[in-house]
Amino acid sequence: MGLMPTSRHSKAGGVGVSTRWVTLLCILSFCLGVLVVDRLWATPDTIKPDKEGSTVEKHQEQDPELVVNCDKKDSSLHAGDILAQVSRTHDVIMNLDKTISSLEMQLAVARAAKTGNEEGSPMVTKPGVEQLERQKVFYVMGIITAFSSRKRRDSIRETWMPQGDELRRLEKEKGIVIRFVIGHSATPGGVLDRAVDAEDEQRHDFLRLNHVEGYHELSSKTQIYFSTAVAKWDADFYIKVDDDVHVNPGMIASTLAHHRSKPRVYIGCMKSGPVLSQKGVKYHEPEYWKFGEEGNKYFRHATGQLYAISKDLATYISVNRHALHKYANEDVSLGSWFIGLDVEHVDDRSLCCGTPPGNCEWKTQAGNPCAASFDWSCSGICKSVERMEEVHQRCGEGDGAIWHANF
Repeated sequence: MGLMPTSRHSKAGGVGVSTRWVTLLCILSFCLGVLVVDRLWATPDTIKPDKEGSTVEKHQEQDPELVVNCDKKDSSLHAGDILAQVSRTHDVIMNLDKTISSLEMQLAVARAAKTGNEEGSPMVTKPGVEQLERQKVFYVMGIITAFSSRKRRDSIRETWMPQGDELRRLEKEKGIVIRFVIGHSATPGGVLDRAVDAEDEQRHDFLRLNHVEGYHELSSKTQIYFSTAVAKWDADFYIKVDDDVHVNPGMIASTLAHHRSKPRVYIGCMKSGPVLSQKGVKYHEPEYWKFGEEGNKYFRHATGQLYAISKDLATYISVNRHALHKYANEDVSLGSWFIGLDVEHVDDRSLCCGTPPGNCEWKTQAGNPCAASFDWSCSGICKSVERMEEVHQRCGEGDGAIWHANF
């Protein structure tokens, strides 16, 4: 079932969900009623005329034991028919439920796309340019980057991220979209924005957000990224990755393919770190008091270097973005948005292998490359600009792997 909005559309969403279940129950009741009435009003062929014009019951002409056995067999057949009809009715209802859920998501995306261009809206549109119909793809990978990270971006372009025509071919043939994700500076149109504009003009590999860049705004940036991606692409999965992580796109695709049939899935390397209440330390949590006594740990959530969420969850974030609370750490924020929802958490350690001399190298040698690699001690690859090429050579899936991947 689709996820019910909890923001300003909650009333409409609640009515939609209630109406859906009333409709489904009515359909089920009608189908069962038809079956029962059909059995009750069926005319039994139990009477026939004899040669003298009188009527006698067929059962009276047959052996009583045979009649009993036939009745049992007939009842068994009737019960089997009813169960088969109920099973078929259940399948029809499930298909209707999926259809309604899909329509709800399309409506949610349409609402998000029609929101104005205020700060935090999911789409950045140019005046006079109509938004095209969303492209259907397998996954969208957003590489979160900053104005100061040009060298990091280039290290990725030179290793695991296809470029130019190959990037477009990847989208067309494999349904895989990869973009660097960035907002704008506090002074739009300034030197920082012009530098990214020029880079994008050359590379065509950015997704621009209507968001003011800043380290302490990562939760907001992540939220707006998912909203923007949902409005632009109709994907099965949406991925967030940092720009100092090595990724094997083909292995990512193979990993996600195992979860394609799940409606609400949250995939990553799950952790539960301590809530840091002391000011001045890295990853300090200003709202530490919400997590209980001092020394407590966070709820289980995916580490922020890389994680993936399914379409329903990304749509949920887009629809409810104005009501979702943002904590200081974006990975904690994302995990908190799914608490209370019927979400499957998948802890996949192939998404957080260690760089050489860590396990990514020997797993590659064994023919089972990791999906992503970084150093826990640095929350990314230590000195990623200098080491990305080395990690790619020793832990990469091979340049042609993505084109031969079956998913």
